[in-house]
Amino acid sequence: MTTTPTPSQLTWQEAGFGLFLHFGINTFNGAEWSDGSLDPRTFDPSALDARQWARTAVQAGARYVVLTAKHHDGFCLWPTDTTDYSVRSAPWRQGRGDVVGELAEACRAEGLRMGLYLSPWDRNAPCYQDPKAYDDFYARQLTELCTRYGPLYELWFDGAGSENRDYDWDRIMAVVEEHQPDAMVFNLGRPTIRWVGNEDGLAEDPCYYVTRSTDISIYHDGQAELGTARYLPPECDVPIRANWFWQPDDLHTLKSRDHLLAIWYRSVGLGAGLLLNVAPDRRGLIDAHDRSRLLEFTGELDRRFAAPVPARLTAEGDDVLVRFPGPVRIDHLELREELTAGQRIEHHQIHAGDQRIAVGHTVGVRRLHAFQPVTVDELRIRLTGPGAVLKAVNGYDTGGGGASERPA
Repeated sequence: MTTTPTPSQLTWQEAGFGLFLHFGINTFNGAEWSDGSLDPRTFDPSALDARQWARTAVQAGARYVVLTAKHHDGFCLWPTDTTDYSVRSAPWRQGRGDVVGELAEACRAEGLRMGLYLSPWDRNAPCYQDPKAYDDFYARQLTELCTRYGPLYELWFDGAGSENRDYDWDRIMAVVEEHQPDAMVFNLGRPTIRWVGNEDGLAEDPCYYVTRSTDISIYHDGQAELGTARYLPPECDVPIRANWFWQPDDLHTLKSRDHLLAIWYRSVGLGAGLLLNVAPDRRGLIDAHDRSRLLEFTGELDRRFAAPVPARLTAEGDDVLVRFPGPVRIDHLELREELTAGQRIEHHQIHAGDQRIAVGHTVGVRRLHAFQPVTVDELRIRLTGPGAVLKAVNGYDTGGGGASERPA
């Protein structure tokens, strides 16, 4: 059983927040899932600027981005040697463009980590019907991505469309282990992080990090069995609009600031990671409306949680006594669990004198509670779970309203 985290997993959990970038041939054809037959000549962004994507992510406080290098349609955003269905066949950059390469350069310039999504399901590749031939094909694509662009932070293996397909994951994962051993692996193969199980960006309480199975996709009720209990923290993915790829007719579905704040509460605030999709448009730029809403949302997080009040912790039997530097007015409390030996806290209660102000199950890398404002100089937290240890508690006076905390 691997029920304790690796250093790479803890680093990923601390990061907490990334941007998903769905971009590809679907962007130019009003599609979400195309069948691999769209003309590659339709891929022609007029002003693609990956540096704008990276800067937007950094300004929003995201620690990494994940780009759809190949979606289910099979169109590749890098000049692969495996198929003509790629940017090489597009008029963009006279067929000499490389979206993955431009984003990798932009991320290096901005100090941002980059992850890549490589769909196992491929609706264009003729060899997909021959499992062994396709495993060879897919391993070659993955090798290109793992060797051409520097360190990768996350490799995203989407289960959609592959619900009843068996891939040679031993071979596929051998590529990752040889070339990108520190990359987080999402959900399939030999995962190190898992899908939360919905596309609404919502985790649950308890938010457990150890599991024996992972959800495959929203189109399949079955589970991928892992054979043993493993430490796999969840990542919550959700689009900022109703669609994953930018569409010209769905601006009315752009989520409000308060909706995004509520998502933050139910993902990062429950100890999960959040991957928020903000899709580049047909120019190859983050749409101004989406960018503005993203920064409005994260700007409000900055406003509310820019000044944490740290506390001193003292163990007293099953309780933790929390002492602030002096009387403080708080309406939010952030708890952090010591995770190096694994997730141990199963339940917790927070008391201010005789008043119980918050209660919950797991804590994990971070847990946020919101409550009516109270003025306190100490709190008492009761933990349930063998070996349960808090490593930090921070109080916040947000000025009222619901929100959640920024990633550390």
